[in-house]
This record gives sequence, C-alpha cells and structure tokens, in this order.
Amino acid sequence: MRLTIAVAAITFLSLAYAQAPSTHDLNLRGDRFKPLTYDQLTPEQKTMVEHLLAGERGGLNGPFNVLLRSPEVGDQAQKLGAQLRFHSSLSDKVRELAIIMTGRAWNADYEWYAHKRLALQVGLSPALIDAIAAGKRPASMEPDVEAAYDFGNELLKTKQVSDRTFHTAVSKLGERGVVDLTCLIGYYHMVSMVLNIDRYPLPDGVKPELKQLP
Repeated sequence: MRLTIAVAAITFLSLAYAQAPSTHDLNLRGDRFKPLTYDQLTPEQKTMVEHLLAGERGGLNGPFNVLLRSPEVGDQAQKLGAQLRFHSSLSDKVRELAIIMTGRAWNADYEWYAHKRLALQVGLSPALIDAIAAGKRPASMEPDVEAAYDFGNELLKTKQVSDRTFHTAVSKLGERGVVDLTCLIGYYHMVSMVLNIDRYPLPDGVKPELKQLP
C-alpha cells in the first residue's frame, strides 16, 4: 500500500514538473527590459504567465515581458486585451484594421510586423495595408471597414469624432461595436507605448517597414 502511494506521488510530481514552464520555455524577448526566465518570476508573475499560456494567444510575445514587471496590472491588461481581440463584436477585418492603424500612429514596428500578417490573413488587401503604412486613405473599402477607418482616423488624428462619422460608425458597427472599437484602439495605444519604450526587437533578419510620417 505504501509503495503504491509512493509511486503515485512520484508520478504526480513528475507530471507537474513536466507541465511547468522551464527557464527556456517562456521565450521572452526585450531590449531595455531584460528578458525574464521562469525561475526569476514571483508568484504573481507566474500567475500572469499561466493565464497567458492558457489563453488564446498561446505565447508571450509583444508587451508581456515588460508588463510582467507589474504583474497585477499586466494580468488585468492581458485579460482586457484578450476580450477585445478575441471576443468583441467587431469583425476580424475591422479589428485588425484598428490595430494596424494604431500601430502606424505610434510607429510601433513590432506591432505593425505582427498584425500586418494577421491583417492579410483575415482578408484585408495589400493595397489597403500599404496605404495605411504610407499615411494615406485606402482607395477602396467595404462599408463596415470604411466606417471603422473613418472613425479611427479621426480619433487618432484629432482626438475627437464628428457627429457624421460617429453616426455612420453606429449604423455600420452598432453602439457596442463603436465602444469595442474605441476600447480596442485605446488598448493598442498602451501596447504600442510599451513596445516603443522597450525598443522591442523584431525577429532576426526582419527590418522595420514603417517610416516616420510628416
């Protein structure tokens, strides 16, 4: 009986150890903020990591090496980001449009690199993406994408939205969609700022695509 219990305990501990991230599993990157290893994490930081790895992202790229420095704030921020990115009322095209527009506004090279690929995957055209990169209005857009572009463009440039643009956005996206869009832009302002203050590195061999706009 004792032998059976001992074997079961060893098996349980072995499985738990195998499932726990090792110092090499996090694959965190950074510049000004040194990449953390699992062994360096506090209990609060480990909780944040566990939540990130269990969520839809499935990884820790982007702002999370920085946000781990304030894990209670970082954990709440990543939950908000997951809700806005994966569970909002916005279509995939509108969501990725808003993200790359915000990354463009901040000249956030990693944000642009990561979400340009996603924007193409969800069906935004290369011509539309190139226009945003150049700071120009895309020539052709679907009605909901156009409404989101006009809303985001005014908000990012003037810090306000005109009545006409607001009502058009509500008619195409709904009131919930307008709120989700506004919050999504706000969240990616924070992400872009975090990436920029860290000077978050692009993958090896990748060059920045964005140029400073006048």
